[in-house]
Amino acid sequence: MPISALVVDDSLLFRKVVRDCLAQIGDVEVIGVAGDGKAAVEKIRRFRPDVVTLDVEMPGMDGLAVLRQIKRDRLPTKIIMLSALTERGADATTEALSLGAFDFILKPSHGSPEKNLAELKDQLSQRISAVRRRPTSASKTAKPSITRSPRSTMATKRAVAAPSRRAAGLIEAVLIGISTGGPKALRALLTQLPADYSVPIIIVQHMPPMFTASMARDIDRHAKLDVVEAADEMPLIGGTAYIAPGGKHLEVHRVAGSLRACVTDAPPERNCKPSVNVMFRTASDATGGRVLGAIMTGMGDDGLAGCQHLRNAGGTVWAQDEASCTVFGMPRQIIEAGLADRILPLNQFADALIQTGQKRLAVCH
Repeated sequence: MPISALVVDDSLLFRKVVRDCLAQIGDVEVIGVAGDGKAAVEKIRRFRPDVVTLDVEMPGMDGLAVLRQIKRDRLPTKIIMLSALTERGADATTEALSLGAFDFILKPSHGSPEKNLAELKDQLSQRISAVRRRPTSASKTAKPSITRSPRSTMATKRAVAAPSRRAAGLIEAVLIGISTGGPKALRALLTQLPADYSVPIIIVQHMPPMFTASMARDIDRHAKLDVVEAADEMPLIGGTAYIAPGGKHLEVHRVAGSLRACVTDAPPERNCKPSVNVMFRTASDATGGRVLGAIMTGMGDDGLAGCQHLRNAGGTVWAQDEASCTVFGMPRQIIEAGLADRILPLNQFADALIQTGQKRLAVCH
């Protein structure tokens, strides 16, 4: 069955551009277009498309209003927001993701028309592929936390390696690598943690500039602990979650005995900037492996090399389970490489982190 798609944008030209891009992606059928929010809701109700590309900013009923109506109607359509690289666009997109949008794409505007078209097609193709691979709602039942052992069957041996030697020991930081589906997952996780959580939580979320700052502000409004966008030379302390700034790498260094953020403009690593690998690798080196690394929902394999480095140093790795991921790509890489000490559903991450933090306090005292 082909993926059915509806294109929504108030610009006639951009509707055509998006429609043409989707038509060039294999096994996608564009079933219609809409030039405003009201028409979009009517067509979504009528045609029940698998995917809707939805402009954030439209006169009258904007993309957020459309998304709220889809949520009220409980329609299963996956929404891909199309946003401009502006602070206003970032704030609206952050809200859209919290309302349940599947993902977002920046409208390319800085290259030649040919380059912009190619970039848009590539981004749309990635999201369509992710929609195809997402588990059906019937399979998304809650699963218990899984801690594998070397005595598991051959199938589970392949999934998870022997537990890290630091699995129950002292950690200095929690590291999280996350991408597609991340803003909603991070909000669900961080709002369940206490204000006095014992170690810093350091996060790489794949997002462009301005969007990470908007996401940090949004989660901070609802969380007990502080949630901030990391800045260069910022001390990394307990009770705070630090989100790598979009378009920059976040490294973790030790300065005068304390952990500090180092924000750099080095080239992308495996096409990612910020890179999970960079953050995991530097944090592991700065702490001698006394970290817990978690790979959560997202596309691609960023974090695989970082988790290998972390485990070689004696660190601990957790992975989010398939059923609770928006996209299982990043955690799948970790699990299939045998790097995960634990596999947890999203709704168990907070309790597991709290228990880990309590163990650390017990060791310290």
